[in-house]
Amino acid sequence: MSIPRILLFAGSVRSGAYSGRTADCAARELALQGAEVTRISLADYPLPIMDEDLQAEKGVPENAYRLARLIAAHDAVLICTPEYNGSVPPLLKNTIDWVSRISRDNGRPLRPFPGKVAALCSSSSGHFAGIRAIAHLRAVLCQIGMEVISPQVSVPNGAEAFEESGAFKEERLRKGMERLCGTLLEHARLFSERVES
Repeated sequence: MSIPRILLFAGSVRSGAYSGRTADCAARELALQGAEVTRISLADYPLPIMDEDLQAEKGVPENAYRLARLIAAHDAVLICTPEYNGSVPPLLKNTIDWVSRISRDNGRPLRPFPGKVAALCSSSSGHFAGIRAIAHLRAVLCQIGMEVISPQVSVPNGAEAFEESGAFKEERLRKGMERLCGTLLEHARLFSERVES
């Protein structure tokens, strides 16, 4: 049985972002469960604001292609989103919008999103834990054809949610992340087998 390859990133690049700390927790749990984890930062893939006129003039930016190739090379994706004004942050939405424009790469088919397995986490500084953002993100990813698993982890009160070690303080969150990662790996293995057969 092949080792599932999981691509993991946060929807914020702010230093100390709760979404980034949640992604760190996910990376540790995925590794414990036997995954091969690629943790990236969207800061390394800067993109202009999505604009069809810009695309017509200059094409899809190379950083969008780099991300599309990364997504295609993995069995599943785990995204940890913060919540901005009750929804998905612009950095994350803009990244998804650009990558979704890609259907070919150097003449070969490349469709990074359709059929790809995804899992979601959210976080916020308040009590609602980013649940509005995660619902919006789930809808966006389903619209572009991703298979988003049901389990999710939403982290409330981000400033108090983590131990000094970086682990979650609450057992409920630790168990939730364990379940999310286990379910994601099950689906990632099925995806890998489907692609190989």
